[in-house]
Amino acid sequence: MSFEWVEAVMRKDATVLAHLEAAFAQMQKPIAVRSSAIGEDSEAASFAGQHATILNVTTSAQLITAIDEVVQSALSLSAASYRQKLGVVGAPSMGIVLQELFKPESAGVMFTRNPLNGAEERVIEAAWGLGEVVVAGLVIPDYYRVSPAGEILERRVGDKDIALRLLAEGGTEEIEVPADKANTRILDDDDLQNLHQLALQCEAVYGPDLDMEWGLAAGRLVLLQCRAITTRS
Repeated sequence: MSFEWVEAVMRKDATVLAHLEAAFAQMQKPIAVRSSAIGEDSEAASFAGQHATILNVTTSAQLITAIDEVVQSALSLSAASYRQKLGVVGAPSMGIVLQELFKPESAGVMFTRNPLNGAEERVIEAAWGLGEVVVAGLVIPDYYRVSPAGEILERRVGDKDIALRLLAEGGTEEIEVPADKANTRILDDDDLQNLHQLALQCEAVYGPDLDMEWGLAAGRLVLLQCRAITTRS
């Protein structure tokens, strides 16, 4: 959704709302509502964690509310402080991405360069369920390192004791993961090779030093987001 469409939704423009509700009804699938602001996910600034993402939107009423929440998140004190630190004046022009919701068995993040020490290697973190538990730091995820040639350098099992579950009525809730599953390795070597191949494909399109979010279900690997790394020390 363009900035102009988002503004029209915020004004409660009847024509735009009717069109949006009709389009959503045709989808007949839960969606994720994500921010797409000017300058977001650029090489200079990712705005990671500053703008809201609303998952498992199942009704048109929830969709309108979710759009409002994403827009309002750009006006938060945290987001304003982030923009001020970067020398960005004023609130951003906010577009919205409406994305079909992928329901992963496991999910996480992958950096195509180590964000802590700059080493040329893939750093992969994984947890059960939705990847937001990794992004938000709610669990100690599994940790893997893979060389640019695809050699597995490290496998470290985390303590993934919390997962996010999708609710039938929309939204999510935190659930406790049984201890035996929480301490079970998520990704096997084939999964790691598939993630390595995904990294190669993304680098061919977007260039090096990428921060990616992914999901995995029934052997199907899905790229959820890809942006430039902005957290290297």
